[in-house]
Amino acid sequence: MEDVVKISDEKMKKAVEVVKKNFAGVRTGRASPALLDHIKVEYYGTQVPLKQLASISVPEPTTLTIQAFDKNSVKDIEKAINTSDLGLPPNTDGGIIRLNLPKPTEERRKELVKIIKKEGEDGKVALRNIRRDAMEKLKGAKNKKEMSEDMEKNKEEEIGKLITKYSEEIDKLYKAKEKEIMEV
Repeated sequence: MEDVVKISDEKMKKAVEVVKKNFAGVRTGRASPALLDHIKVEYYGTQVPLKQLASISVPEPTTLTIQAFDKNSVKDIEKAINTSDLGLPPNTDGGIIRLNLPKPTEERRKELVKIIKKEGEDGKVALRNIRRDAMEKLKGAKNKKEMSEDMEKNKEEEIGKLITKYSEEIDKLYKAKEKEIMEV
């Protein structure tokens, strides 16, 4: 039954990583290659992640440059960026594509904070679901007489400590991202 705690810990770590990844994809007015992680490009009839077709760099705090490995894919990359939810028009100069990130308006920054708040809450819901599953396994083991009540209580406490630890981590990530978004 030690596995239940260990497995729960691993699953909770993964849930926090998902929240971290989702936060990285939220545009704050500061350029980050993570903004382009979700973009897929139609390349010779196959959907390919952008980062496999080009190198992405941040020459300035508000600019992303995309240098295609294959010059023939530049038009496909442009098209993928235009049809994405980024809302950023690509500027092509030879084989280099530039994306200029405008400073978000006050209203847009508030919308972004709502988005990350929801992402954080979704992460916490995932943590609670992991805890619930673990508690059910512990109860099942106790009912089958595979463990004592004292052992079950100890495991429940360990899982409770895990959920507290990871919830606090999500809160820290949220506060840091909120601060980054609201910076003018």
